[in-house]
Amino acid sequence: METRPLGNTGIDLPALSFGASSLGAEFRSIDLNEAFGAVHTALDLGMNFIDTSPFYGRGMSEVMLGQALKGIDRESYLLGTKLGRYSLEHFDFSAKRVDESLHVSMHRMGTDHLDLILLHDVEFVKLPQIWEETIPALLKAKAEGKVRAIGFSCYPMACFNTVLDQVEDDIDCVLSYNQYTLQNTAFADELVPRLKRKNLGAINAGPFSARLLTNAELPEWLKEPEEVKAAARAAAKLCEDNGVDIAQLALQFSCENPDIASTVAGSANPKNVAKWAKWLSEPIDRDLLAAVQEIFAPVKNIGHLEGLPANN
Repeated sequence: METRPLGNTGIDLPALSFGASSLGAEFRSIDLNEAFGAVHTALDLGMNFIDTSPFYGRGMSEVMLGQALKGIDRESYLLGTKLGRYSLEHFDFSAKRVDESLHVSMHRMGTDHLDLILLHDVEFVKLPQIWEETIPALLKAKAEGKVRAIGFSCYPMACFNTVLDQVEDDIDCVLSYNQYTLQNTAFADELVPRLKRKNLGAINAGPFSARLLTNAELPEWLKEPEEVKAAARAAAKLCEDNGVDIAQLALQFSCENPDIASTVAGSANPKNVAKWAKWLSEPIDRDLLAAVQEIFAPVKNIGHLEGLPANN
């Protein structure tokens, strides 16, 4: 698996990383043996950065990882989690909770340090707390050796820029989701150039854009407008007519940008994980990619509002 540097951290991430949200049964009931097998398959195939959060399964993902990683050399993989978001409506970015959250997450996963910690979905709170209270607490944890790199995640580009205006000299990276895909490249268009100038790491999650760029039935909670969904269906049909799964094209596209350190995708099914690695070993169909991008052109970078209106 190709690796790329995460900004100035000295950490090299695989082009495709393993997202452990599925281990929290976020999207369906899971089989324990399959879930553990997905983690082991990912590590065997070079996806040695694992991304999770206490939000995923309300702690279940971290607990499952703790079990799946037992007996595996801690130096053979990179581990990242998040803090601040603990349920759909429970957010706590206080300094006190930073220390508590780190302690609980490390206990669940059976480790004494984390390679990366991200503030999770900061757009849902009043932003001054992030730079006045939360980031200083994270810097203290970093100085104590509990974590190697720190950053934050959110969805709105405006929110990224507002927070970066205050903390870009203190953090190491950011994570954006569903915004470097076949349909939406706002992350690379609007934010990555700024990150490059400061040598901050860029992580992209959600190459399938919450199933939008797959042949699976779209979830009811998908927030993208109907014209985006219609374009995705047309693109999937074109790919099918050409003997290609749109998910393959989506993954190949998201993972090939050299300015993005890693793309995170997750599944509790080891067969999916193995399939993704196989897809990345194959050349991308440039003609098909161009045709799909043409379908998405009228709805390019159309997303949705997320979090507090003032943060969008």
